[in-house]
Amino acid sequence: MSAESAKSVSILIAAVARGETPALSALYAQEAPRMLGVAMRILKRRALAEEAVHDAFVQVWNRAASFDAVRGEGRAWLYAILRHRSLNILRGEARTELTDDLEALDSESPAEGPEAAMARLSDESRLRHCLEGLEPDRRKAVLLAFVDGLSHGELAERLKMPLGTLKSWIRRSLLALRECME
Repeated sequence: MSAESAKSVSILIAAVARGETPALSALYAQEAPRMLGVAMRILKRRALAEEAVHDAFVQVWNRAASFDAVRGEGRAWLYAILRHRSLNILRGEARTELTDDLEALDSESPAEGPEAAMARLSDESRLRHCLEGLEPDRRKAVLLAFVDGLSHGELAERLKMPLGTLKSWIRRSLLALRECME
């Protein structure tokens, strides 16, 4: 990567900070393919990597004004955001160890729905009790994420919901489950 290319990233970030949407498009066109490769190495799944790149560019749009070229190169700032987002996604998926009961949630067949998986939990299970405390739509989203291993993007598409709303549901539901399990 040339010094000129690195400089253009900083220039584009400065333009994004001024609210210039064509600059964000140009930055995306220039860096997204490489960023996808980096995210794939961290996350190992294309859907999650695409989600990380998308989320990184949303953060770039929202936080471009905080970029300071004196403190470092634009490309380093951009990839730090991507790495941070990718690691957060990775940590989020690793939080599936609520209890040993999760083994009962493993799908017996691909056609099986999330409620059928939940039905396999024993009636005395703390996880079942906590899951039953969630609203039915939110419980379905959480179960699809854990049973079918769907990413936020895949869940939003399947449930025909905005991605941001779905992410909020999952986050709040996991916090409620964690609180209930404690």
